[in-house]
Amino acid sequence: MNRTPKTLLVLALVAVVGMAFRVSWNALRDVARAIGADHTAATLYPFVVDGLMALALVATLVLTADARRFALRVLGTYTAASLVLNYVHGLVPALHGASVDWGRLADWNPANWALVLLATSLPVGSIYFGSDLVAKVLHHQPAPIANMEESTENVSNRSMADQDEPAPAPVAVNPVPIPRPVQVGFLKPTLPLKPLPAIEPAPVGPVSTVAADSTRPRRATGRVPDIARSTRPKRTPAELLQEARAASADWPDTHLTADRLRKTVHTSAEKARGLRDALIAERAA
Repeated sequence: MNRTPKTLLVLALVAVVGMAFRVSWNALRDVARAIGADHTAATLYPFVVDGLMALALVATLVLTADARRFALRVLGTYTAASLVLNYVHGLVPALHGASVDWGRLADWNPANWALVLLATSLPVGSIYFGSDLVAKVLHHQPAPIANMEESTENVSNRSMADQDEPAPAPVAVNPVPIPRPVQVGFLKPTLPLKPLPAIEPAPVGPVSTVAADSTRPRRATGRVPDIARSTRPKRTPAELLQEARAASADWPDTHLTADRLRKTVHTSAEKARGLRDALIAERAA
């Protein structure tokens, strides 16, 4: 379609929607009066319901994925609510003359309570769902994959269009003959070359895999020198116990530990634990 038919189609749609809104506006205004709204609130009530339907429709055209499904659910819910209230307006003639009692939309109490709850909850829902839809539209970013696909398609179309045009035929260029240099033989005499003696190849023997002897002195790995050994004489268990008993004679029981005995008598941790157990046993006896 050209631009002019599209413009006419959009204008016709706007006219139909405007007339439909006018019809629905009359019914929703009377329902708003029946649930206790004043004149101003009743006049604005249709914009709350049908206006959010238009907003949800626009959001459906812009959003994608889960956000688009949410906008569709809002659009379907408010469309069904508007349809129910218009249907009630047609069934209750007293609503046309505003002679119905406040809060009375049906003779059966459960149905009346449900209709009053529906009519009073629509404005609150418009605030919540309308704000959420506007936030989703403002934060929506188009997917870059679609733009890349469009650019690739444009490039391919452009390249195919270029292939339709025949390429210009190559222009033949006649090569220019290059004159060959003239050899002059009498300018430099040719001397005979002296023959060189033939060079015999050196004999190749078997490759030896024995490493060369190193001249660096090697580090001694024999026994430990006597100077490096400990000069403390070896003590028997009885001597260790006697030394520990003398060193810990004035210690309280709380200070009689294996670590302190090890540091005092200079022995291993295992022997220090044995000395501790023996001394504790002696003190207990």
